[in-house]
Amino acid sequence: MDADALRGRIEEHIRGHELIAPGGDVLCLVSGGADSTCLWHALKTLGYRVDALHVNHKLRGEESEEDARFCRETFGAEIVEASPTTGTEAELRDLRYGFAGERLRATAHTASDQAETVLYRLVSSGRPGGIKVRREDGVVRPLLTVWRAETEAYCATEGLQFRTDSSNRDTKRGLIREEILPLLRRLHPAADENLRVLADEPPRLPRGFEERLRELLASRAGSKQVDLGSGLRAVREYDRVRLESGPLRWGPWTIEATRDNLEVRTWQPGDRLAGRRKKVQDLFVDRKVPRSERDAWPLVVRGDEVVVVPGIATAPGWEDAVTARREE
Repeated sequence: MDADALRGRIEEHIRGHELIAPGGDVLCLVSGGADSTCLWHALKTLGYRVDALHVNHKLRGEESEEDARFCRETFGAEIVEASPTTGTEAELRDLRYGFAGERLRATAHTASDQAETVLYRLVSSGRPGGIKVRREDGVVRPLLTVWRAETEAYCATEGLQFRTDSSNRDTKRGLIREEILPLLRRLHPAADENLRVLADEPPRLPRGFEERLRELLASRAGSKQVDLGSGLRAVREYDRVRLESGPLRWGPWTIEATRDNLEVRTWQPGDRLAGRRKKVQDLFVDRKVPRSERDAWPLVVRGDEVVVVPGIATAPGWEDAVTARREE
């Protein structure tokens, strides 16, 4: 293990995300394990002003007391005694974060934790959410590019003792770590890294938004709009997409709907007015709409049915659904 190289990666991650000011103050939340021991030692060696805090949840009897003594003696950690609780892992985590107040806090979450979190969230919610590099409440994660095996190797190289939490196997994360990930590695040796990189994906839109935008982009119509809800629309005109709210501006037209789930798009061959046999193309001919204007003329549709051809015709039952004005 090249400890200097590992510290260089940690520093690059910190600088890249502006997690801690150069030489700045940071409070490490330590458990006594290899990850938090590596975090505390690496940050001090890199020149940060590091304090430590350990929260003793008293969940493992004498083992918890030994962890607290180790953190006090090894890191000079402030020890906070918490009342025993049977809260979830997330509740216990938030409790630990709360004891530190508003100070800049660093936790020792690693790339291994990231992969496990992505896998858990994929299974529990269908989305690959990961651990944030920086939380909104001032918690930062300097080790997210470092794997758990590397923190253990770092401790061995630097001669650092650490504690092992015997209860880890009994948690959801322990189940993923001890049983599920080893099986996934049998399927593909890069399973951990492939899961971790999913956390780097940009935030996704709500599923309904994604489906409507996918439909919009897949349409063959030169121009089209879809309703995203809450008065917001996505409008595509050939190779450009924009978001709009309020009345829709479509070329010289201003279109406003009083019913939901209506869309605006351009004419397509074979379009017919809902409830009538007449083709939209014939309506254009009857009203002497020049060919040069037909491809850009807006049609108001619901699903595959054309309900309004603004300025020309309205399908039966849709008379009050749309108002359309054209500026000459």
